[in-house]
Amino acid sequence: MVESLKHDIVIVGSGLAGLRAAIEAARVSGGKADIAIVTKLQAMRSHSISAEGGTAAVLYPELGDSLESHAFDTVKGSDYLADQDAVDRFVSLMPQEIYQLEHWGMPWSRREDGRIAQRNFGGYSYPRATFAEDKVGFFEMQTLYDTATKYDNITFYQEWFATSILAEGGQFMGITAIERKTGNFAAILGKAGIMATGGSGRLYSFATYAYSSTPDGMAIAYRAGIPLKDMEFIQFHPSGLIPSGILITEAVRGEGGLLLNKDGDRFMKKYAPEKLELASRDVVSRGMMTEIEEGRGFKDEKTGLDYLNLDFAPIGAEKIKSRLSGIREIAIKFKGIDPIEKPLPVRPVCHYVMGGIDTNIDGATRLKGLWAAGEAACVSINGANRLGANSTSECLVWGKITGAEAAKYVEGKSTPQPSNETIMIEAGRIFDGIFHGRGGTNPYEVRDKLQRLMAKNVFVFRTGEGLSEALKGIRELKKEEYLHCEDKSRIYNTNLSDVLELEGMLLVAEVVVSCALARTESRGAHSRRDFPKRDDKNWLKHTLAYQKDAGPALEYSPVTVTRYKPMERHY
Repeated sequence: MVESLKHDIVIVGSGLAGLRAAIEAARVSGGKADIAIVTKLQAMRSHSISAEGGTAAVLYPELGDSLESHAFDTVKGSDYLADQDAVDRFVSLMPQEIYQLEHWGMPWSRREDGRIAQRNFGGYSYPRATFAEDKVGFFEMQTLYDTATKYDNITFYQEWFATSILAEGGQFMGITAIERKTGNFAAILGKAGIMATGGSGRLYSFATYAYSSTPDGMAIAYRAGIPLKDMEFIQFHPSGLIPSGILITEAVRGEGGLLLNKDGDRFMKKYAPEKLELASRDVVSRGMMTEIEEGRGFKDEKTGLDYLNLDFAPIGAEKIKSRLSGIREIAIKFKGIDPIEKPLPVRPVCHYVMGGIDTNIDGATRLKGLWAAGEAACVSINGANRLGANSTSECLVWGKITGAEAAKYVEGKSTPQPSNETIMIEAGRIFDGIFHGRGGTNPYEVRDKLQRLMAKNVFVFRTGEGLSEALKGIRELKKEEYLHCEDKSRIYNTNLSDVLELEGMLLVAEVVVSCALARTESRGAHSRRDFPKRDDKNWLKHTLAYQKDAGPALEYSPVTVTRYKPMERHY
C-alpha cells in the first residue's frame, strides 16, 4: 500500500520561485492553506543560490530609468519573441519585489547616499541590476527560506524526488515522489500544484548549473500531457571559467571588465560597436565563438579547450574586493588566478533555458489546478534570449503570482483522490521497471554520450546537419538498455535518482533538438548557419512540443505583440 500525504498546495522545487510561491500562498490564504514544498535537495542547496550578479528592477525613475525602458530592453533582448503583455506585467511588479525582499531582511548593496545600489548588465539601457555584492542568489534564498520557515502551514519535504504528476480528467491531483533517505514511495496529494523545478542545463557537461539541474520537472509535466514551449532556445553565457564552467558573472563586464583575444584586441567592437561587452548574451557569445573559430583565441594545454581572456584590470583592485569578492575567491580556488593580477580564461557556457512548461500570463498550465514558475516555466518574457538579471526577477514575480493564484483556487475545494491504479502504475514503472530492471548499458556512459552530442551539435552555432546528427544519436540512446540500477539499497540510492534524471534528460533533449531542427531561421540564442537570418514572416511564433510515441509533435502559437514591432537589433 502506497502512503498518501495530503496538502492543499504542492510546490515542487525549493529555489527562488518555489519559496516565493509558498510565502505568497501562505499570505493570501491567511495562513489557512496547507502548503508542501517538495525538493530533491536540501532547500538551501537549490541552484538559485548560485545566482551572482543582479536582479533587474526599475528603482530610480527620477534619475532616468522607466518601466517602458525595462520592457523594451527585455523585448529587444528576446529578439522579439517575448509576449509583450507578460513583459509589461513583469516590469511593473518587479520594483515592489525588491522592496519586499528588503523588508524581509535582504542585505542589498548600497550607494554612498544609502539607497539601494544598482549596476550595469548586458543589453540594458540603464544600470538596473540590483545586487548584494556578487552573491545575489545566496542572499535572496537565505531571505526567502528564513521567511518561509516562519509560517507554520508550510511543510518542507527535503530530499524527496518527484517522479510523476497525478492527474485524472484533466485535473491536477498531486505527485508521486521517493523519499531519498528511506527509498519509500509516496503519493503527495494536493488540490493545486506549482512546478518550480528550475532549468535543464545539465543537458550539457560544460554548464554553470549545479549537477542537480536536470529537467525532471519539465519531463514529468511533458509526460503528463502538458506541452513544453520554445525549448530550442538555450542560452550560452559568455563567461564560463575553464575548465569547470563555473559562472563568472556578467557583473564583471558591468563593472568595467573587458573581453580580449590573443592579440589583446577588444574584439567586441566588431560585433556590437555601441554596447561592446554589454551587448546581449547571444550577441557576445557569437562574437566570442567567431574569434575562437577564426584563430584569435587561446588554447588550454591541459584540456584542449579554446578560450578568450576576461580582463578585470579596468575595474580596479578595491572595487573587485568590495563588489566581486566571491568571483575573486572562485578564481583563486578553482583556477589559481587572482583576477586583480591576471585575466581569467573564459568561453561560452550553457547557462539558461528560455523555454519551459507552457503557461499563460498567470503561470497556469493547461492542466487544471497546476501552475509553473521560474526557469521551469515559459510564460514567456525571455523569448529567444534572456537578459541578465531578469531570471531571478522572473522567479520572484511569477512565484508571487502563482502562489496567490493557487491559494485562491484551493479555497473551499476538497482534496482529490486519484485512483489507486494510477499510483500503482507509477510505482511499477519505478521499482519493477528501473529499480529491479536489467540492462547491459551503463547509464553513466549514456549521460556522457548525450552531453557530448549536445555540446558538439546544439551549441552557439547550429546547422541542420549537426542537429539531425544529434537527434539521431539521442533516439539511439533512448533505445539503449540503461533503465536499471546496480545499487539495490533503498537508502540514499543516488544510482536510482541518477537513472531517473537521465530518463528525463533524454526526453527533454529530444524536444530541444526537434524544436531547433524545425526552426529554420536564426533568432536570439538559436543561431543556424544554414539559415542565418531572422524570418519574422514564417517564424514569429512560439514552438509547442507535445509528447507522442513517435517523438515530439510540434505545434505553434502566436507571439503577443503590443507596443514594440519587431525590428533588426543593434547593440
